[in-house]
Amino acid sequence: MKRAFGVPSWVLLVTLILTPSLAWADGAAPAGASAFDQALARGPIFAAMAAFVGGLLVSLTPCVYPMIAITVSVFGAREAKSRWQAAGLSSVFVLGIAVMFTALGLSAALSGSIFGSALSNKYVVGFVALVFLALAASMFGAFELALPAGLNNRLATVGGIGFGGAFVLGLVSALVAAPCTGPVLGGILIWIAASHRVLLGTGVMFSFALGLGIPFFLVGTFAVSLPKSGAWMLGVKWFFGVVLAVVALYFLRTTVSPLGHIAQRGTWFPVLAAVLVTTGIVLASFHVRAERRGAKRPELSKPLKFASIPLAIAGAFMLIAWTQLPKAELEWLTSEAQGRTLAESQSRPMIVDFGASWCGACNELTSHTFSDERVREEAGRFVAVRVDATDDDDPQVNVMKNKYKVVGLPTVVVLDSTGNEKARITEYVAPDKFLDAIRVVN
Repeated sequence: MKRAFGVPSWVLLVTLILTPSLAWADGAAPAGASAFDQALARGPIFAAMAAFVGGLLVSLTPCVYPMIAITVSVFGAREAKSRWQAAGLSSVFVLGIAVMFTALGLSAALSGSIFGSALSNKYVVGFVALVFLALAASMFGAFELALPAGLNNRLATVGGIGFGGAFVLGLVSALVAAPCTGPVLGGILIWIAASHRVLLGTGVMFSFALGLGIPFFLVGTFAVSLPKSGAWMLGVKWFFGVVLAVVALYFLRTTVSPLGHIAQRGTWFPVLAAVLVTTGIVLASFHVRAERRGAKRPELSKPLKFASIPLAIAGAFMLIAWTQLPKAELEWLTSEAQGRTLAESQSRPMIVDFGASWCGACNELTSHTFSDERVREEAGRFVAVRVDATDDDDPQVNVMKNKYKVVGLPTVVVLDSTGNEKARITEYVAPDKFLDAIRVVN
C-alpha cells in the first residue's frame, strides 16, 4: 500500500476518520473534542479506539520512537529463553505504562466537577486554549518538552531484568515519556477532566497507554525490526499540532463570537473547508519530503511548513464547526416564568432543559436528540424552556437551578400538565430513550 508522510496510508486513513473524535471535549465533544464527544456519541468503544490510535501515533514521535529498541533490551525481552517469556516480559512492561497513565486519567476524572464549572469562566477557557496552543507549538517545533537530561539518565537505571523490573521500568518509562507525549496526553487529560466520567476517563487512558505500548510489545515479543527514524516523524508531529490547535479554537468558540458563528449552512462551506485541509496536507507532505536526506530543495521545508499549518487548522476547524450546526429542533422559550404561565393556561406539559456551552453532553442532546424529527413531533405538545447555565455566577441561573434541584449538567426536567415532575434526565440519551420518557407524560 502507498505511503504518505512516510507512514502507511491505512494508519493515516484510520486517524483521519477518528480526527473528529479528537476535537472533543465535554466542552464540545477532547477538549473536545470532542474534544472525543463525537467519538463518545458513537459509544465508549469508539472513544477508546481514538485514544488507542493517539497513543500509537505518539509512539512514533522523535523522542519516543528511538528509545523502543533500547528499552526492550533493558528489561531482558531480547534475551528471553522463549517467545512466551518475551511476550510476558513485554506485557508486564506495557502494563506498567498503563497503570501510570490510568492513574492520571482517574485523577483527572475525579477532579472533573471543579474543572467543568471552571469552564464557564471565559478567562479559564482562554487559559486552556493557550495551553493547547502552546502544546501545538511544541509539536510544530517551537520548543521541545523533555525532562532534564540528568533526571532522564537517573530514571533510566530504575527497574531491571525480570518481570518485576519490567513492570517498574514501565512505570518509570511512562514518566519519562510524559513530556514527549504531553501535547496529546495533556489534551486527553483536559477532556477527561471536563467530562468528569471516572470509568470512561480511566478506560480512555488505559487505551491510550496500550496504543503507546504496542510497539514495545511487538519489538520485545517478536523481535520486530522497526523502520529507521526519519523525516516521516515530522508528519506525525504536524498532525498532532494541527489537532491540538483546532481543539484550542474549539474551546475559544464559546468566548470569541466570530469563532462561534463561523460555520455557514451553504454547501460551499464544507467544500471550502475541505479544500483548505487538503491543500494544507499536500503542502505538509512536501515539507516532509524536503526534510529527507538528499532532498533537492531542503530550503523549501520551512516555508512549506509555515504555509501548511494555518490552512490545515482553518479548514479542520471549519469542518468541525459545520458538523456542529444544529438541525431543525424544538422552539425553546428562554423565560421559565413565561413558559410556566403558558403551560398552566393551556394545560400543557413542560420540558425544562438546563445546559451550558461548555457541556458536551448538553451539546449532544441539542444536535442529536432534540433535532430528531420524531422527538420534535412528540415534544410539540410540550412547552419547551431552555435555561442557559453557562454562567454559574448569574443569580437568576442559580435561582432556577435551586428551584428545580439541579446539581449537574445536563439536566432535563419533564413536567406533566399539572406541574408535577415525571422524568429527569441527567446525561446524554439517544432520541429513542428520550421519546420513551416523554410519550407517557400527559
